[in-house]
Amino acid sequence: MQIVGKGDNRVLAAILCARALAAGLFATVVVVTTAYAGTSAFEAVAWKLEPGDQPAHHAVAAPSRTNVNLANIVLACERAGDRHVLQVQLYLTDEGPLLPKGAVASQLRDEPSVEIGIDGRIFPASLLFGDDHAVVANAQVGNVAGVSDALIDAMAVGRTMTLRFALLTRPPGTPAAFDGEAVIDLQADGGRAAVEAVRRCIAPSVDRTADNR
Repeated sequence: MQIVGKGDNRVLAAILCARALAAGLFATVVVVTTAYAGTSAFEAVAWKLEPGDQPAHHAVAAPSRTNVNLANIVLACERAGDRHVLQVQLYLTDEGPLLPKGAVASQLRDEPSVEIGIDGRIFPASLLFGDDHAVVANAQVGNVAGVSDALIDAMAVGRTMTLRFALLTRPPGTPAAFDGEAVIDLQADGGRAAVEAVRRCIAPSVDRTADNR
């Protein structure tokens, strides 16, 4: 399923606010501005937590640098049956799909992939697509995709997280290569506190099936 957004950045923010309010969640969503020359440069924005919810269930940040149509990254605590799972969710600047700038949807490969790098440490991951966002996952709770404790540990203490995407088809016989990238400042204002705040929404004893890499 292709990822779907709505309109430009401000429309996207309004849509996310409406969805959050309807679900009783938070209305603090990062609005970013984009420079459309070469690699997109995003305005530096602090990590934002939903106000008044304890424990917090969502933390939002914008990439500090990207060449794909990514507006916001959300660390979300989602229900998985009678438990909760942490997810890294991606929201776009447009109607999608997730693509490098200048590419078109017909160039999208059948099975796009992603890896996560935090300060040089690599976490293999899967890229899953939903109706209005994508999920980057390297773990599972029950049947729900999420992120491993090892990855959350690295996000909490790391400086920079880089998402590297292999999104476009390549000629037969050509090895796979990353063609998209998004860099997230984990130490932007409130970064570590935001990660730890959302982490508190899951029980520390949750049994995870994960790569732990």
